[in-house]
Amino acid sequence: MLNIADMTCYDKKLRQTSPEQLNDHMVVPLHSRVNGWSLPLHSFQLITLVLYSYLAIVGFGIYIPLLPNEWKLVAYAVIGLIFVHHLITHLVAVTIDPADQNILKKKNYKKPMPIFDRSKCKHVIQNQYCYLCEADVGPKTKHCSTCNKCIADFDHHCNWLNNCVGSRNYWFFFNAIASAALGILLLIMVMIYVFIQYFVDPERLRTSPQFESVTRNGTWLVFLPVAPVETTAAGILSVAILTVVLGSASFLLLGHLLTFHLYLLNKKMNTYEYMTRHRPRLSTISRETSTEGTSDTTHTVDSLQDVTEVRKPDEVAPSSISGTHAN
Repeated sequence: MLNIADMTCYDKKLRQTSPEQLNDHMVVPLHSRVNGWSLPLHSFQLITLVLYSYLAIVGFGIYIPLLPNEWKLVAYAVIGLIFVHHLITHLVAVTIDPADQNILKKKNYKKPMPIFDRSKCKHVIQNQYCYLCEADVGPKTKHCSTCNKCIADFDHHCNWLNNCVGSRNYWFFFNAIASAALGILLLIMVMIYVFIQYFVDPERLRTSPQFESVTRNGTWLVFLPVAPVETTAAGILSVAILTVVLGSASFLLLGHLLTFHLYLLNKKMNTYEYMTRHRPRLSTISRETSTEGTSDTTHTVDSLQDVTEVRKPDEVAPSSISGTHAN
């Protein structure tokens, strides 16, 4: 393996300004991560998969089949298309390798690669040259310490994807967020309709032919029309309440994230740039709260050191997003 101390022996590197104290703070070499499927997987990925599966089963198995016939086919088509779109864009965002183009050309993921001590070494990219990846990189490229490689037009590292978000997968990430928010909103509307209609005119919910074989009015059917299963009205309404609460929380978080990225697009900047530009204001707030003796750490900016840890705003949202170390 190449000795880091010998890096300056190459003519290319002699023309660069080496990051200060880089050679003194190297630690155990690690392999770079390829994409979101690289081990170890993140627990947030499982949460995302479970939530998506739950909403799909509940929505398409219980509540959409109870809609009146004139709405049922439309709901299947529209919501189904949105769910499929989200699944595809989410998986593509996870699968894409977001590395800088020059890194992709020469990267050997089987070769161990040194990492650096962020607490002592400020950066590894100087004059658009990464001394760890040993390649020229773009002006907005950042080296993510989680993925241990340079990311093209770095935006943030997303734990929900277990992958970095950069120019190569940003629009898939954005589409995953938008489709998740829209799909959840439509499902909430369907469940609210079913809940209200049960108390107004429950027969409007029993239009499926399978209900003709049910003799007891208190008996309801789910998973129509493929595999009808008998249940009670209390069961259907209870699941609806639980799902609406869960869906509403998810929609609010996703909506906040979507609004934030729409704002970033309007301002023509990314998450990393936003966090960097707001560093002085956040530092002032942090000092003020510290002076006042408060224990509130909401505005702590320890993650905004020279080696910036971009805490993604979707870290609290289930879909596609999280924290990163970049420099």
